[in-house]
Amino acid sequence: METTSRAVAQTPAAEGGPQAPFARRTVDDYLRAPFPWYGLDEAFTGPRRLMQVGTTADGAVEHGSIGHGDEPTIRNEHAAGGEQDAKEKFAVVVTVAANPSRRTADGTGLLEATSVSSAAWLAGVGLLSFTWPGQMDHALRDDWLEQQTETAWVLADDLDGADWSTLSLPVDGVPTAFHYRESEFGWVLAGSTSAGVHVGAYGRGMSAYGLGFAVVKDIAAYA
Repeated sequence: METTSRAVAQTPAAEGGPQAPFARRTVDDYLRAPFPWYGLDEAFTGPRRLMQVGTTADGAVEHGSIGHGDEPTIRNEHAAGGEQDAKEKFAVVVTVAANPSRRTADGTGLLEATSVSSAAWLAGVGLLSFTWPGQMDHALRDDWLEQQTETAWVLADDLDGADWSTLSLPVDGVPTAFHYRESEFGWVLAGSTSAGVHVGAYGRGMSAYGLGFAVVKDIAAYA
């Protein structure tokens, strides 16, 4: 997918400066989406937050993320299972519009079709963005992230491969099959809904097995 991420909600305001405009712009981006947003269902009673929106080159909203639980921080694999890691429990739900291959608004090119693999890749990359390899120099992280992003795409492109298992979770109350995998950094899953969107999710410290997904009734309430 040729999309551009807008991590507006994660951009800190200058010390002492206003923060409301960042949230307002983010809500507006979510409200422009021509598809429904998904989050965890009502069984989850913890905090929820808007995270980022992805757009096509012509500005159309194509995907976005909603965070649940603790605000994730960058963590390396050596912290997995540690006391600090146990305190951080989060799940992020990614909604991706189900679109066929189509022309750009100016008619000069084609946009890739979106699929369950798109949701799996976005979720995998999302988890990587909060991961830091142990004993690695900061200057090398970009190279590591680029390599792992490519690996995430290869995995997402082979959802029937041995790296994935099948997990049934409720979507709007209906049992739905998801592709699921775990790593030392956390877990990733992806599936489709009957509402014309694909759903991906990633998390750490919160078990994926007890999750359920539902349409967000009022996205503005998450700001």
